[in-house]
Amino acid sequence: MAEGEAAKRPVLQKYPMPRQDPGKRIHNFNEVALGYPEEVARAEAERCLGCKKSPCVAGCPVEIDIPSFIASIREGEYLAAIRKIKEKNCLPAICGRVCPQEDQCEKVCVLGRKGEPVAIGRLERFAADYEMAQGLIDAPPRPAPTGKKVAVVGSGPAGLTVAGDLAMMGHEVTVFEALHKAGGVLVYGIPEFRLPKAIVQKEVDYVASLGVEFRLDTVIGKLLTVDELFASGYQAVFLGNGAGLPTFMNIPGENLNGVYSANEYLTRSNLMKAYLFPDYDTPIIRGRNVAVVGGGNVAMDSVRTARRLGAENAYIIYRRSRAEMPARHEEIENAAEEGVQFVMLTNPVRILGDGRGWVKAIECIRMELGEPDESGRRRPIPIPGSEYQIPVDVVVIAIGNGANPLVASTTPGLEVNRWGNIIADPETGQTSKEGVFAGGDIVTGAATVILAMGAGRKAARAIDRYLRSK
Repeated sequence: MAEGEAAKRPVLQKYPMPRQDPGKRIHNFNEVALGYPEEVARAEAERCLGCKKSPCVAGCPVEIDIPSFIASIREGEYLAAIRKIKEKNCLPAICGRVCPQEDQCEKVCVLGRKGEPVAIGRLERFAADYEMAQGLIDAPPRPAPTGKKVAVVGSGPAGLTVAGDLAMMGHEVTVFEALHKAGGVLVYGIPEFRLPKAIVQKEVDYVASLGVEFRLDTVIGKLLTVDELFASGYQAVFLGNGAGLPTFMNIPGENLNGVYSANEYLTRSNLMKAYLFPDYDTPIIRGRNVAVVGGGNVAMDSVRTARRLGAENAYIIYRRSRAEMPARHEEIENAAEEGVQFVMLTNPVRILGDGRGWVKAIECIRMELGEPDESGRRRPIPIPGSEYQIPVDVVVIAIGNGANPLVASTTPGLEVNRWGNIIADPETGQTSKEGVFAGGDIVTGAATVILAMGAGRKAARAIDRYLRSK
């Protein structure tokens, strides 16, 4: 092969993402991943093969035309790239940061068969950040109004997506958010160093520019019920109120001071800005020795937050091995770089107090892996007599979330499953109650941002058909 031909071949490795130095970033809450500079983004875009069948598009829950937007970046047409993305995704700066592309669009990238797939998520972030930096965010022309009104409960990824899509179909959309900031889990759950809140607000502002109204501090199920929304003139309701009910282990000592659910711990730090003390006087216990129980992204967010809040020893306690951890690989890698200590094949059995009501240690038992369970991962089995203690002053339980029962319990005719999740058609979001649709974590249980957005997209199409058929 001639030298020139070799130079044209795509490289088999992604261009690395520039990041803050670990020694510096554990002392601040600034974003860790710094984004591709222009020349790197264009070089990474050159790696794309532009496949005609485009399996990456099929792997994207919101159906972005990935080869087209990457081709625009390759040509230096960055605004064309972001406009192509926004044909399908109204939250590109968020998705480019927190979506697990490695398990979706990048997983099926043809280039990944012989090397590393194209860095689709990083290129999406580049295009979105370029648009924001230029101050050139413009809303597309709004269609003629249909006269139909839709209420969206919850302003997380599913709610924002369904609201934006319905607005672009000509419907009048109002989003009802229980908290004082729109964004749902994007603002209360994901730390600043992974997803800056200014980015979330700009994405929310973009959805608002499409004609969507946001009503904050409005708890549906308390201030208004679903039936009252219908009575006030809404012809369809979408429930995207998430899975924000904390899950605990039900072991002795969980009522001690210094024990948090991950929901409370991250909400205090992120939404209530405890990390900006003393500018924000939100109380949070800054432990010197912090144990986080769990192995998912929420556990990684919690333990990395603890490190930044001053923990000298920040532990991840996980009952399986690192190979089975559900967290994104890059989040595990970042945590390790930041000095997080991984205590694998270990499960807490009780939390010990100091006699004055405060945590002093966590007692654990060692585990071994048996046969795979229903999740496909090998089942952890306790090793008798292997109990030991780890001195800690803060424990964060990050083992999953449940469905908040408030909306379901105040909505007659709305069916839920045994876990309290709303039962909805996976292709349409239609629930057992006419005119009520649902999607995201309240249906599936805690999942990813992009899957919730995909559910919102499908529900928007179904709601549009429902409204036009009436």
